[in-house]
Amino acid sequence: MKIRLDYGRTGLDANFPDQINVSIVDPPRGRPLADPTGAIEAALAQPMGASPLGELARGKRNAVVVISDKTRPVPYGTVLPPLLRTLESAGIARERIELLVATGLHRSNTADELAEMTSSELLQTYRFRNHVARNADEHLHLGRTTRGTEIWLDRGFVESDLKVVTGLIEPHLMAGYSGGRKAVAPGLAGVETMRRAHGPKMLEDNVGPGIVDGNPFHADLMEIARRAAVDFMLDVSIDRERRVTGVYAGDIEQAHAAGMADVERHVRVDLEIPADVVVASAGGYPLDQTFYQSIKGLTAALNIVRRGGTIILVAALSEGVGSQDFQTLLSDAQSNDEYMAQICSAGFFRVDQWMVQHLCQVRRKAQVIVVTDGLAPDRIRGLMGRWAPSVEDAMREMLQRYGRQMHVAVIPQGPYVLSTVRGRKLPLGRAWMDDAV
Repeated sequence: MKIRLDYGRTGLDANFPDQINVSIVDPPRGRPLADPTGAIEAALAQPMGASPLGELARGKRNAVVVISDKTRPVPYGTVLPPLLRTLESAGIARERIELLVATGLHRSNTADELAEMTSSELLQTYRFRNHVARNADEHLHLGRTTRGTEIWLDRGFVESDLKVVTGLIEPHLMAGYSGGRKAVAPGLAGVETMRRAHGPKMLEDNVGPGIVDGNPFHADLMEIARRAAVDFMLDVSIDRERRVTGVYAGDIEQAHAAGMADVERHVRVDLEIPADVVVASAGGYPLDQTFYQSIKGLTAALNIVRRGGTIILVAALSEGVGSQDFQTLLSDAQSNDEYMAQICSAGFFRVDQWMVQHLCQVRRKAQVIVVTDGLAPDRIRGLMGRWAPSVEDAMREMLQRYGRQMHVAVIPQGPYVLSTVRGRKLPLGRAWMDDAV
């Protein structure tokens, strides 16, 4: 059996023995829209829970349009032109429209990356700016959330006359689903906001892919977005080929809720029994460029791997491990327990500690094997995992370990899929405790 996995820009074909039980976790996705530009124009004119964008823009001196960074495959070449035309038609001069990249705590995007994300024409025509979380002078303090999170947000965004956020709705390991309020925080938040919002206590709570109700991280982000007074949201959903399948525009809570419900119908796959082995893509380009982002492929598999099982992560890792902060944390992490004790100690905080915590959550339940041509085998061993030269080699090892009766689940699209056993969405911090999986 040959299965194509999303890997880098080109994909990767993996061969599985015919004699074993293989479940392909491949959702139906939505159908690509025949006229995505027309659908976006209609959504801007008839949004959910908000006035049309053109009406909101009239009389405004300036506007900030927030866009995702390079780690999200948002088809901005399609999404942005009708939105920008609407703002200009309403009287906001082109030079007073800023496209603000919601980098969160990621690095700034280069001009070449921005051109690839949007288009060379848009890059030459409009003013782009990268949010810089570590520059305290570029943020305003808006108080605290009811959970005590300090709200520090991008000054230019907060002070703009019209605030528009855009993005992609997909399963997300912390927020349940991406898009909507995530464009504001962590997208435009300062480091101090992330100290609590991405803190170890928060991430051991009711947090995981597809979990929204009772998710304190989602609730915190929504409160921050409301405090920032976002005027309008334009989010989309996509298929495996990154074509637009849905458009959700209007109020940041109402329109996003409709989008999340729609996306779940198209990306959720329920298995009847857990798998001994899960082969998971890290989502392909641009998500699998670093090990930092590729951990999302591991968390996507956590719901369906049995306790004591194995997750085989397939990721290109063309840019290596990730930030220096992340690399240092990984090199210092001797074991799950020692790492958790360190980050839970009073006063401890390091940028990117949350992704190492998610890796620890995975390793509580399953062993990790990484298939990549982007890093050397010795480097993988330093990432709290093992290396295999190919999926086929890893599967030969699994046959020796579990035998031909093993159940193998394959997630070709990785974190873009919401996989469950009988519909149960398990919090990442507690997934290893569940006897049923």
